[in-house]
Amino acid sequence: MTVHLRPLRIAARVELISLIIMLANLATAHLKPVSSLTGPVHGCAYLFVVAATWRLKRATTTTKATAAIPGIGGLLALRRLSPPGTIDQHSKDAIQS
Repeated sequence: MTVHLRPLRIAARVELISLIIMLANLATAHLKPVSSLTGPVHGCAYLFVVAATWRLKRATTTTKATAAIPGIGGLLALRRLSPPGTIDQHSKDAIQS
């Protein structure tokens, strides 16, 4: 992945992790402080992912629409933006070990 996709990659992961935390909190203790923190974090990450994807010139209409899917849209958009046959360094490390 190129350097200019790094903020999008970080925001996509924050979006997914915050959604998982919110749903886990909802299914278990439903603590108000956790909801108060993760809700805005998830919302900001979601908006950042959508805006960052829309600003990319090489993003197709399908990629932009994919980014609008809450939770996993950012990761799916990143997958569509990656050149075919490329694997990021983390995936290479996981395959080799």
